[in-house]
Amino acid sequence: MDANAALLARLARRQARRWGSMLRWRRYSLQGVPVLFATSFPKSGTHLLTQVLQGFPRVGPAVVSGLPAVVTYAGDSGRTRAEGEILADLRRLRPGDIAYGHVHATPATIDILCQPGWAGYFMLRDPRDVVVSHVHYVTEMEPGHIHHRYYTEELKSFDERLLVSILGRPESGIEFPDIALRFQPYLGWMGRREILALRFEEFIQDQAAGIHQALQHAVERGFPLAISPEQAIANVLQGLDPGRSPTFRRGKSGGWREVFTVQHIEAFKQVAGDLLVRLGYEQDLSW
Repeated sequence: MDANAALLARLARRQARRWGSMLRWRRYSLQGVPVLFATSFPKSGTHLLTQVLQGFPRVGPAVVSGLPAVVTYAGDSGRTRAEGEILADLRRLRPGDIAYGHVHATPATIDILCQPGWAGYFMLRDPRDVVVSHVHYVTEMEPGHIHHRYYTEELKSFDERLLVSILGRPESGIEFPDIALRFQPYLGWMGRREILALRFEEFIQDQAAGIHQALQHAVERGFPLAISPEQAIANVLQGLDPGRSPTFRRGKSGGWREVFTVQHIEAFKQVAGDLLVRLGYEQDLSW
């Protein structure tokens, strides 16, 4: 099945789910229900946040779109996708759809995610844990990743791989800058009232509180919650299982302390500067 045929099949299945949702919630259409869209920096808990949103069809009119993740980089080639491709993916979403991706905060994408009729979410995680997770993902979980062969054949140790995940590969010809430059395009999602920023660490610690925030944000953006907030939280919570994520490993916060050497700390500080302070993970640069 070619890509166009696969997309048409996904769209057909989405329409069937939309009819099912309208029947269940006794609606003539899903007009007026916001698109629920989760974005994050890769390896920051995207699948956990997506599982939360995928529980919304049990608490009100919403539909898992089933469409591919909206991504900035093609994982198998490392190619930077044109903004027109990304915008087309976003514009394909319809009222009540639930979708996710890794989308940079450009003026055009901000205009879409922050417009009326959308409820946007941004999952944030300590970048030090992100680079550790990135090493495991590239080497152990995704053999089709553009950097997999380099990480497994050219780099001989976890320490070497972690250093590359921090510093990037500016010499490779593939767009893979250091961790601060990779994170920079996502900073625009923070501080916007239309986008709910959730911290992975806080969500893991108190999932019910995180779900409450997610539901409240959706309601504020126009989601018609059909049951009580208390029952809705319980329903969504029952569906959470981080282990169902194809890239889930430990779901742990602060694990970077177990593997960062002095060299890794110095390299991270060199390229990241005050990034951790700006994100609220440190008070100064003396960590």
